[in-house]
Amino acid sequence: MSKPSIYLDYNATAPIRPEARDAVLRAFETAGNPSSVHASGRAARDIVETARAQVAALVGVVAGSVTFVSGGTEANALAIGSAAFAGFNRIIVSEGEHDAVLETAAASGLQVLKMPLDADGVARLDWLEEALSDEGRALVCLMLANNETGVIQPVAEAAALVRAADGWLHVDAVQAAGKIAVDFSALGADTMALSAHKLGGPQGVGALVAGTRATIVRQQHGGGQERGRRAGTENVAGIAGFGAAAEAAARDLPAMANQGTWRDALAERVKAAGAVVLGEGAARLPQTLCLAAEGFASQIQVMNLDLAGVMVSAGSACSSGKVKASRVVEAMGRADLAPFALRVSGGWASSEQDWISCGDAWLAAYSRIGARRREVA
Repeated sequence: MSKPSIYLDYNATAPIRPEARDAVLRAFETAGNPSSVHASGRAARDIVETARAQVAALVGVVAGSVTFVSGGTEANALAIGSAAFAGFNRIIVSEGEHDAVLETAAASGLQVLKMPLDADGVARLDWLEEALSDEGRALVCLMLANNETGVIQPVAEAAALVRAADGWLHVDAVQAAGKIAVDFSALGADTMALSAHKLGGPQGVGALVAGTRATIVRQQHGGGQERGRRAGTENVAGIAGFGAAAEAAARDLPAMANQGTWRDALAERVKAAGAVVLGEGAARLPQTLCLAAEGFASQIQVMNLDLAGVMVSAGSACSSGKVKASRVVEAMGRADLAPFALRVSGGWASSEQDWISCGDAWLAAYSRIGARRREVA
C-alpha cells in the first residue's frame, strides 16, 4: 500500500487553491484580448482589473500601483532595471536575498554591495546606515521574509534609513505575502515583488507594486499594456487566478498564523534529537522551519522523507533541482551547518497532522542514519 503524500514545500510552490482554479477556468471561457474595445475584449479587461484590485488589497495599495508580470523574478528585475534607468548608481543587497535579486543586481553593471546578516539571519541595519552615508544614490534590496529560514526582515526600519539617504527601497515580498499581513505603505517600500504561485495561485504570473516615489520603466517593448510599464498581452487566466488566490490568502491569514504552534512543536522534537533550528531567535513566518543536523546531509534528508511520503526542500527550490549547501545559512555564520539545512514549509491546505507526520518521518530517518554511523564506527 502506498503511503499518503504530505506536502510541506509551500515555499517552493503552493498547491493551487480551489478559488484560483475556478477563476482560471472561468477566464478561459473569455476569448477576448484585454486591449480590444469590443465586448469580449472588455470582458477580459474586467477580469484583469478585478484581479488587480484583489492583489492590491492584499498589500494595502490602490489598484493602479500594481503591474502584472510573469512572476517574482521579473518583478525583481523590473524594479532593479527601473532604478538603474533612474540614475541610481549602486545597489545594496542583503546576503539573504533570493538569486533573482542577487543575479539581476550583478548583471546590472552597477556597483553591488552586500549587507551582512547576523547569527539569526537578520540584515545588519548598522552596516546599512554606514553604507548609505557614502556618496552616490543607492537602490537597496531587502526581502520581507527569507525563503529558506522564514526570518522576517526589519524592512520598515531599513526604509527610514533609505529615505533619509534619498535612496530607493525594493522589497521582495514573494515569500511573505499571503503568510503574514503585508502593508506596503507601513513598510515604506518604493517597489515590491509578488508572485501568485507562492500563495495558491497559478505559476507564471506575478506583480510589481510601485509607490509614488518610484517610476517604472518597461524593460520589454512592443505595446502599451500595463499602463506602458510592461509590453505584452496580459495572461488573463493567470491573472484571474492570482487575484482569487490573493483574496483567499487575505481571508486565511488568521489560520496561517496558527501554524506557528505546529512549527514550534516540530522544532522541539528535532532539537531534542540534536538538530539546530536556524533563525530561531528572530521573528519568522509562522509556517516555515529551517533545521540542520550535523552529519545528516540535506539531500539525504529530502530523499528519506520523500520515501516516507513527505515532500520538503533543501533550501531554495529555484536551482533546477540541484541540492547544494545553503548560501543563506553560510551568511548567518553557520557554514558548518550549511550542507545539512532542511526547509519545512506549510500553507493553506496543511494540517497539524502533516507537521506531526513530518516529525515522525524525520526522526525515524535520523535514527537510521545514526545507527549506520555507529555500525561503521
